[in-house]
Amino acid sequence: MGKRMNALKTKVDMTKVYSLDEGVKIVKETSTVKFDASVEVHVRLGIDPQKGDQQIRAALSLPHGTGKSKKVAAFVSAHDEKTAREAGADFVYGEEDIKKIKETSKIEFDIAVATPEMMPKLAAIAKLLGPKGLMPNPKTETVGTDVKKLVTELKKGKTSFKNDDTANVHIGIGKVSFTEEQLKENILTFIETLRKIKPSTSKGTYIKSVYLTSSMGPSVKVSVE
Repeated sequence: MGKRMNALKTKVDMTKVYSLDEGVKIVKETSTVKFDASVEVHVRLGIDPQKGDQQIRAALSLPHGTGKSKKVAAFVSAHDEKTAREAGADFVYGEEDIKKIKETSKIEFDIAVATPEMMPKLAAIAKLLGPKGLMPNPKTETVGTDVKKLVTELKKGKTSFKNDDTANVHIGIGKVSFTEEQLKENILTFIETLRKIKPSTSKGTYIKSVYLTSSMGPSVKVSVE
């Protein structure tokens, strides 16, 4: 692992800021693992993560999806169960299921949606879902009355993101098997979304740096101006 990574790093000039086209090409070329690796974007933001009014949290649908299939759970009332299943939800949960999850702490899904009426009931497992980033939230568009839309968009590749405690945002934007153009379009869509939600209280340079990387591959600093 060490030798492989060191060899790959020789292909990247760590002192250089590459164009987006160059960066995407390098990320694809330096992915030498035997599986279809994910491609990630890591952005350093000029925000103060300690301030509530500078928190970054949103959801977006990438033009070409993420290339990753997620298991979606829908927490809905009985009258929405059929709609959730028809939309493609992998798990459809009601009040009794919430009790079981609380008792067993067993989670089988990657992301969850809920109708507004189910949110108070989810409080029982909030401490279980919250730390894992699985609690439905209006800001990530995972809470709403249109169950079909909520589930369908997530199954098509809609993804959410938020800043961490160090003012960085991380997001998967595709797979190495994607074409360079597909990856580029997904990246630019994400950057455009980031710019649109810039907090009004954030001063100075907002997007400080952008890095691309594949799973187990070297990172490449790129310009998105």
